[in-house]
Amino acid sequence: MPGTSPHSPLRAWWTRRPPEAGAAVMATGIVSVGLHLTGHETLSRIALVLGCVAWLGLAAEFAAGLLRERARWAAEARSPGGLTAVAATTVLGTRFSMLGRQTLAETLLALSALLWPVLTVLVVRHWKRRLPGGVFLCCVAAQGLAVLCATLAAAESAAWLAHTALVLFWLGLVLYGVALHLFDLRQVLVGPGDQWIAGGALAISALAGSGLLAADSARLYLWNDDDHGVLRAVTVALLVLALAWYAVLLVAECVRPRPRYDVRRWATVFPMGMTAVATLSVSAAADVPWLRTPGEVLLWISVAAWSAVAAGAVGSALAAVRSTAPR
Repeated sequence: MPGTSPHSPLRAWWTRRPPEAGAAVMATGIVSVGLHLTGHETLSRIALVLGCVAWLGLAAEFAAGLLRERARWAAEARSPGGLTAVAATTVLGTRFSMLGRQTLAETLLALSALLWPVLTVLVVRHWKRRLPGGVFLCCVAAQGLAVLCATLAAAESAAWLAHTALVLFWLGLVLYGVALHLFDLRQVLVGPGDQWIAGGALAISALAGSGLLAADSARLYLWNDDDHGVLRAVTVALLVLALAWYAVLLVAECVRPRPRYDVRRWATVFPMGMTAVATLSVSAAADVPWLRTPGEVLLWISVAAWSAVAAGAVGSALAAVRSTAPR
């Protein structure tokens, strides 16, 4: 088939995609989770299918690069965007666990757990000052593992998974503090989209905290009253901080509009969707029912943002394919 030959315009466009493209899977997966939590199951499953297709394509390219173009693979793995491979895998694993597909979720957990230390070390070794928003992906990857571990712990009544999630939760917060120190705050006004991860990392941390609270049960008895109180207070505080970041970043977008499509705009959609899902989850786990309405509003905002960025991605892909097509 001409359209899929190794030298086709489509193939040329695909191989030029940066590692940050993994944020598209993260964004689509978390929107699927949010739609599931609000009862829109058909739309949720459509989003899940789209996310899985994109994940398979990126996973194939990841494996091909490792086997055939190791220099390029290593260069991409050293960039913060390389950690989207871990985060995207954990988001899909969490959604599959919610569907009751625990074996598949466990497989994705094992895969992401294998990738996480390798990619984290590669990325952290090349940290420096004044980094863009992608620096917060170190926190997102760790908290993504925490969310998936906590979700599986609740589904399978596995205390060791919950305790592993707790360790990852606190580690993720430490990594957030380091990333915040290295983050270039000017990116809030001039960033191409990934500056939103500064808030999204706190949102996924709040989601991990809510997952730890939800995993507790009479059967497991994971936390005593003091532990539960501390975990609840930290989780609510993280959500408040995530919402504050959301407001700051939204105002910055209005002050300095950046409407042009950039692949890093998927890193805007993911924090938007993650903030919505975190709000919905904290509402249930921390017994704050009035948070559900704001969570639903934020979810539909993220769906609208996903649609806009997806349209931009399709337009960009078509333009790139036309520009590389033989004349």
